[in-house]
Amino acid sequence: MKKHYYLVIDTETTGDLNNSIVYDLGGAIVDREGNVYETFSFVIEEMWHEHWEMLKSAYYAEKLPNYLKELIQGSRTLVTYYQAKQHIEKLCEEYEVKAIMAHNAMFDYKATKNTQKFLTNGKYSNFLPYGIEIWDTMKMAQDVIATKKSYIRFCEENGYMTKHKTPRVQVKAEVLYRFISGDNEFIESHTGLEDVLIEKEIFAYCVKQHKAMRRNLFEK
Repeated sequence: MKKHYYLVIDTETTGDLNNSIVYDLGGAIVDREGNVYETFSFVIEEMWHEHWEMLKSAYYAEKLPNYLKELIQGSRTLVTYYQAKQHIEKLCEEYEVKAIMAHNAMFDYKATKNTQKFLTNGKYSNFLPYGIEIWDTMKMAQDVIATKKSYIRFCEENGYMTKHKTPRVQVKAEVLYRFISGDNEFIESHTGLEDVLIEKEIFAYCVKQHKAMRRNLFEK
């Protein structure tokens, strides 16, 4: 049986929710069990050098000094947005990637397109390789984890409920990972690659349950 590979990505952005611009892009090639075959952690050069003022307003701007240290140490790499695009295309071709996924994937999908438009003055918008499905681990978790009695109880006992008129369990990556890892003290990093490494665990957990679930970003 042919082994399938997947690319999990996560973006950190500046700007508002409707026009998010990527400055940190992390990714990992994984299989269905969550094994990691290759990773990348890119800081986008154009944002770092030409649009530094925009980064100061990022939601996690307090982390920017850490990025500088990590760039110097070599744990993150400064690349142009086009180089990041080329690298993703190369990985998808090399591993014959079946799907690209993210948690709340619509956000990352739109952010990559917005950034492409922004950095090319509206000339281009597509960033992710054409023809590869985009999957959403949040949808998977909604169908597989959020319906489990043990998860509902976990959320009720720990206050992980939404503030809607009729409260529902939260499906944030941090809360999901606390449940599946058993580490209720876990704090999400909110940096690209580090968040990818918990999102691939959510994916692997959902697959392991062998339950029907939505995967595709555009699936209702």
